[in-house]
Amino acid sequence: MSAPADTGVGQPGFVARHGLLSAEATTMAREVAERIKTHDLRTVRLVVVDQHGVPRAKSLSPAAAVAALSNGLDFSGAIYSLDSGNQVFVPAFARGGGFGIEEFTGFPDVILVPDPSTFQVLPWADRTAWLLCDAYFGNGQPVPLDGRGLLRRQLASLGQLGYDYVAGLEIEFYIVSLAGGPLAPQDAGFTPPAPAVSVYERGYQYLSEVRLDSMSATLEALRDALGAMGLVPRSMEDEWGPGQLEFSFAPLTGLAAADAVVLFRSAVKQVCQRRGLLATFMCRPALPNFFSSGWHLHQSLVSRPAGPNAFASNSGPLSEVGTQYVAGLLEHAVPSLVFAAPTVNGYKRFRPYSFAPDRVCWAVENRGAAVRVQGSPGDASAHVENRMGEPAANPYLYLAANIAAGADGIARCLTPPAPVEADPYAAAAPLLPTSLAAAVKALDGDGFYRSAFGDTLIDYLVLMKRAEIARYEAALAAAGPADMTDVADVADVANEVSDWEMREYFEFF
Repeated sequence: MSAPADTGVGQPGFVARHGLLSAEATTMAREVAERIKTHDLRTVRLVVVDQHGVPRAKSLSPAAAVAALSNGLDFSGAIYSLDSGNQVFVPAFARGGGFGIEEFTGFPDVILVPDPSTFQVLPWADRTAWLLCDAYFGNGQPVPLDGRGLLRRQLASLGQLGYDYVAGLEIEFYIVSLAGGPLAPQDAGFTPPAPAVSVYERGYQYLSEVRLDSMSATLEALRDALGAMGLVPRSMEDEWGPGQLEFSFAPLTGLAAADAVVLFRSAVKQVCQRRGLLATFMCRPALPNFFSSGWHLHQSLVSRPAGPNAFASNSGPLSEVGTQYVAGLLEHAVPSLVFAAPTVNGYKRFRPYSFAPDRVCWAVENRGAAVRVQGSPGDASAHVENRMGEPAANPYLYLAANIAAGADGIARCLTPPAPVEADPYAAAAPLLPTSLAAAVKALDGDGFYRSAFGDTLIDYLVLMKRAEIARYEAALAAAGPADMTDVADVADVANEVSDWEMREYFEFF
């Protein structure tokens, strides 16, 4: 498709010049341009998901959005220099952006290319649509820090083994009301107090119908908003903590599964904020009676083309291919934890007898194991569940890490250790890292993910996470034990949630 050359958006003909959309996607882009007109839209948000898994966006006029389908959109590459506290974590204007990628010298723009398959009209916003984008440099090369591109490449590699990836999403989060008004921005040099909140809904009775009904107005608003975009919640559940919920969705294939997580989290936060509420996907907020939230990633493979579930077996809970996939997940579990639990706060969840794993093991139908198999002989829906993830994980990196590890297990015909038969918290198995620092160290020295994802991305993530850890440790040292919540002893500090974590993650995720 063509667009006027004088719109001032992107580079004229950028998409076609670099061959960035297939013929099918180009046809779809024309259809999107027509839908923008027929829906009488006034605004189109072009969204790119950053290294944290958080959407960044510009709101465009309809004409500019149509032009961007052909020209791309200029977008500040400075987002890749920002940590989760909105601070530049590398030396400003250092060559290579401070992380060794020459195209990032000088805080340049990148070019966002909309994916027309992701077009959505946002039901809660006035005549507004949404398009996910992929990030490229001005020379047409993909930005190597773009998780969406990474996941697409891992799916292609899996396809070469003869499989497509299927994911079932099960994500926990909290809804609270702000007692102290809007949260202050975390500008460099400004340290706001931990936000004052009051619990929005009571949820002390797990899976209580009455408690669930007390949330009905908000749940119905979320249900309707998500359903209008084709993302119908399969279930909405009252979890352990006050205001804690779990949403699950029917299985989705490939890239669509990760895209759905971005849309889900963004929709939930926006619908809630329009109701005067805050939805947070922070793993373990430091609030009374709050429990940790997890992201349980259910997954299976289907044989190409459009074949049966490759994990199903007539003789056991899991096929040989499924067992090899489990072996790969376990083999690479420790370095993969940075992708599953990328925040300091996420490691406060890995405690014995917490329904979150604390060691590298697997089991059939056991919620204490890191990898749980759900299946039985003849069960066509047999699949595995990775229970290590936190709700704030970047969905593209989390899924890509699972696919790479599982595919390695299949390619090498790996055999896992014996499954745990009873108590996974007493199993003779390697312990999971108990801090982000330990997990980052494991990833830094891991040859597998360096080979699968490339040194550029791994070095970048290690650099960014170590800067985040350093700020956390500096805040603890400055505050001392008084900064902790319910600390009985200084030795317990590492397991408790600090004010710094609340400022860093509570609103951001």
